[in-house]
Amino acid sequence: MQQLIEIAQRAGLPEREAYTALIKQTIEVLQNEDPLYRPRDERNRPGGMLRLNHQPTIIIPDLHARPWFVLQVLAYRPGGQPDSSTVFELLSQGELQMVCVGDGFHGESRAAQRWKKAFKEFTGKYHRHSAMDEEMRESLSLMEIVMQLKSMRPDSFHFLKGNHENILNEEGRGNHPFRKFAFEGEMVKEWVLKFYGEEFIYAFAEMEHEFPLLAVDGTFMVSHAEPQRYFTHEEVIRYREYDDVVLGLTWTPNDGAEEGSVNRMIADYCSHPDQARYFGGHRPVQGKFNLRAEDKYVQLHNPGTYSFALLQPGIPPDPQQDILVLPHDEEAVLRAEE
Repeated sequence: MQQLIEIAQRAGLPEREAYTALIKQTIEVLQNEDPLYRPRDERNRPGGMLRLNHQPTIIIPDLHARPWFVLQVLAYRPGGQPDSSTVFELLSQGELQMVCVGDGFHGESRAAQRWKKAFKEFTGKYHRHSAMDEEMRESLSLMEIVMQLKSMRPDSFHFLKGNHENILNEEGRGNHPFRKFAFEGEMVKEWVLKFYGEEFIYAFAEMEHEFPLLAVDGTFMVSHAEPQRYFTHEEVIRYREYDDVVLGLTWTPNDGAEEGSVNRMIADYCSHPDQARYFGGHRPVQGKFNLRAEDKYVQLHNPGTYSFALLQPGIPPDPQQDILVLPHDEEAVLRAEE
């Protein structure tokens, strides 16, 4: 845990060679996941579906360059007592699993003014780049923590691909170029090429395309976005062959899904469909969560809060009880390590 804290506290940018090596290490981990929990396609590649363990599960919504969000969840004590084990300790021991819905890069509304400053740097070909450096420091720190956790517990820590996992800002392979407050996608791509180089950016892009898309348990499912339509097991497992599967699980806007898609997915993938819920992020919500698809689809991405779901095995999900909100308190992380 201390190593992860040091990553978040780092004042400058990570060293290129060491970070590139970590990316390649993570690719190897992703390409060698156990088929017992990540079934393989016909070419023996890990597919896009995760079969989760029957144990407590934490679902973390869109991260968007917030390393301290992950750290505060890791420092949380589900037992509620000062001497209870932290999430990090339970994860390390294989007694709990975590599923992140993706979107590691691009600070959102909190970074709107920084994006405007960074856009001026971008149009000046990054001769000056302090605002963009700060944006990338946070994004790269967040993903470094993600990679360290995945390498530590491949079977218990999972990061699903979101629509912001597109460092090349490409069109195709289930991706669209991205812009919101500025031209974030292109700005990141050009910054990475200028300061970290082609080997780095293409390795990172390869890692993004190795992330799974869908996590499944008996009473819940998770993907970045609401499923645009019903996707079969074969389609999800063979996602590399179907761009529309990637697109349909990462980019679906509100009211953009076919009617009944969530219920059809739950009925096919969950062993207790009457009790099950489908969790996702992608579109921001007010408060703790928003319900869609006849209250079966739970959106839990509030960009202004550290909110996450803690689900217990075999117990039907209850968003009112299971979605928790942590205060923004970096000191709480440090205290947990004392």
